[in-house]
Amino acid sequence: MSDNTLAHPDHLPRRMAVVVFLAFALAYFFSALVRAITATLSPTLTTEFSLSAQDLGLLAGGYFLGFSLTQLPLGRWLDQHGPKKVILAFLSFAVLGCLAFSWADSFHGLLAARVLCGMGVSACLMAPLTGYRRWFDASTQLRTNSWMLMTGSLGMLAATLPVQWLMPIWGWRALFVMLGVMIAIAMLLIALLVPVWKTGTQTAAAAQTPPDDNGSYREIWRSAYFWRMTPIGFFTYGGMVAIQTLWAGPWMTQVAGWTAGEAAQGLFLINLAMLVSFWLWGLITPGLARRGIPVERLIAWGVPLSFLMIGALVWMGPAVGSGAAIGVALFCVTSTFVALAQPAVGMAFPSHLAGRALSAYNLVVFAGIFVVQWGIGLLVDAGLGMGLTKPAAYQAALASFGVCSVLSWLYFMLKKPVQP
Repeated sequence: MSDNTLAHPDHLPRRMAVVVFLAFALAYFFSALVRAITATLSPTLTTEFSLSAQDLGLLAGGYFLGFSLTQLPLGRWLDQHGPKKVILAFLSFAVLGCLAFSWADSFHGLLAARVLCGMGVSACLMAPLTGYRRWFDASTQLRTNSWMLMTGSLGMLAATLPVQWLMPIWGWRALFVMLGVMIAIAMLLIALLVPVWKTGTQTAAAAQTPPDDNGSYREIWRSAYFWRMTPIGFFTYGGMVAIQTLWAGPWMTQVAGWTAGEAAQGLFLINLAMLVSFWLWGLITPGLARRGIPVERLIAWGVPLSFLMIGALVWMGPAVGSGAAIGVALFCVTSTFVALAQPAVGMAFPSHLAGRALSAYNLVVFAGIFVVQWGIGLLVDAGLGMGLTKPAAYQAALASFGVCSVLSWLYFMLKKPVQP
C-alpha cells in the first residue's frame, strides 16, 4: 500500500488497508472459481445433460447474465450503503446458488442456479473497488485493482487442475456444496474485518456529495469518457473473460484434439499466466501513474497485440496442436491492457459516484462476456449446420469475435480523447 495512505482523512492506515484487501480478495477468489469452473466441468456436464455448444455457451453465460442484471441497482446501493452491507447481502444469494446448482437435475435447473450464482457474486469486485476509491490514493487503487484481478486469476487457477483432481473423489455436486460453505466463511471474515461505511458528513468524500444527488446514473451516461471506453470493455475485455472462462477448454479439446485432462492442464497454464500478468500490472502501474503515463496510451498500443494472437489461433486452427494452451494464454495476457480501463473509469468520476461509475462499466463488461460466450456457441452451431467441420466452425466463430474486437479498438482510437 502507498506510504501516502493517511494524506487524505478518509484513507485507511496501512495495516487496516492490507486486512481489508485480504478479506475482500478471499471473496473474489471464490467468485472467480465459481465463474470459471464450467470450463473444467464442460465435458462432464455435456455428457451428463446432453448439452450442445449453444447450451454450453448459454449455461456459462447465465452466470454473466445474472451478474449483469444486478449492476445498475448495485452501484446505487454501494454509494448509499457502502461495500460491507451490500456484499454481505449479495453473497447470501451466491451460497444459495451454489447449493441449487449441486441439486439441479436438468439443464434449466443448472441455468437458473448459474444465474443466481452470478447475481450473488456480482458485488465481489465492485464493492471493494468502491471502498478503495475512498480508502486508498490513486496509485494504490491501480495496484489493488490489478491485484484483485490477480486474486481472481488464482480462483480461476483453482478451477482447473484442482477441480479435475477432486472430481473423481467428490463429484461436481459435492464441489458446489463446498463452494457454498467457503463463500459463507468469506462472508464471516468481511463482517468482522471490513470497516462500516460512514455516511452523511462523517467523511470528506460524503461532504463533497451534492445535495441534489438522487442516486441516478445521469452523470455517468452523459460522460464522453465513459462512452469512449465502452466498446473495448464490451468486446475486448468481455471477450477475453469469455474465452478464458469457457471457450479455451473446448478450443483445446474440439479444435486441437486434447483430452479433458490435457485441457485442464492447459487451463491451469492459461490462468497461471493471467495471475502473473495481473501481479506484474500491480507492481508497475503505480510507477506508470507517477510518471504521468496515461492508461489510454497503454490501451492504445497494447491491445493490438491481442489481435495478432487471435489471428494466429484462427490461422493455425488444428495445426496448433500442443501449442493450443500457449496460444490462448498469449491472447489472454495481451488482452490484459484493457483491464486498466476499469479503475480509470472509477477515478474519472468524483468519489460519491464511484459505485455507480464502476458498476455501470462492469455492466458493459459482463454484458459483453455473456454476448461473446453465447454468441460463439451460436456461431459454432451455425457453422456445423452449414456443413463446416467442428474445428472450422470454431475458427469462424473466433474470427468473427476478432473482427468485433478490432472494430471496438478502432472506435476507441478515433473517438476524440477526453481528459478524465
